[in-house]
Amino acid sequence: MIPGMPGESQVYLNGEFTRADEAKISVLDRGFIFGDGIYEVVPVYNGKPFRMTEHLNRLDRSLKALSIPQPKSRAQWEALVDELSRRSGLSDCLVYLQVTRGVYKRDHAFPKTAIEPTVFGMATEFKRPGSQVREHGMRTISIVDERWLHCEIKSTSLLGNVLARQRAVEAGVDEVVQFRDGFLTEGSSSNIWVVSGGKLMAPPKNNLILEGVRYGFMAELAEEIGIPFESRRITQDEVVQADELLLTSASKEVLPIVEMDGRAIGAGVPGPIYAKLRAAYDARIAAL
Repeated sequence: MIPGMPGESQVYLNGEFTRADEAKISVLDRGFIFGDGIYEVVPVYNGKPFRMTEHLNRLDRSLKALSIPQPKSRAQWEALVDELSRRSGLSDCLVYLQVTRGVYKRDHAFPKTAIEPTVFGMATEFKRPGSQVREHGMRTISIVDERWLHCEIKSTSLLGNVLARQRAVEAGVDEVVQFRDGFLTEGSSSNIWVVSGGKLMAPPKNNLILEGVRYGFMAELAEEIGIPFESRRITQDEVVQADELLLTSASKEVLPIVEMDGRAIGAGVPGPIYAKLRAAYDARIAAL
């Protein structure tokens, strides 16, 4: 039995659907040995995938960055997401997709001959953020970003993110806010947004952050409801002095950060820009 997952849960592995506790991969799979693979997480609301095109575009970019052959067509990926969602029996779920380079002898270099990528998928329950965190916000701590310099790749090599997340757990807070050389990057598994003077700001899309699918979505929402948006380098002092801080991810959607390092952000309560973006976000979901 896999801890935290019912044994009867259906997963997809290399062309077949099977119980989660019966799925097997080779110990020589490069994803297992080296973390040599990529992944995506697609939120599904009431059986309907959200921002599917954007998620599959990022999957394409990650595969290309690691020179892993694309194992499926766009239509096949869409069909797999739909089937995993259907088999889960869940109205709302998160569909996890993973592709590794495949099975080969243990050698740091890429295989010299073509090998078949390993493709894995599963659907897990998605509980949307509740009223408590929406209305009262999240607490964070700041830490130095010590991850590698290709954070733009949605790689399964997530040890840096795991360690950052553990820092939050040990501090008894909800998330970390990371800084590299005095500039904002992101959370352990989320994008961070700064509101100052009525303007929404985010770090630039480069190799220092993973461009969350909600990055483009938030920019769209801001334009739609008339909130100025700017993408640029943001100093730690600007974050500390922000009127509001927000956090976005597939599972957390958009949430307010009201505290960092024990100090209130702005008034210490969710702010008006968050409220407008939250309402616009919910409206898009309802429109599905």
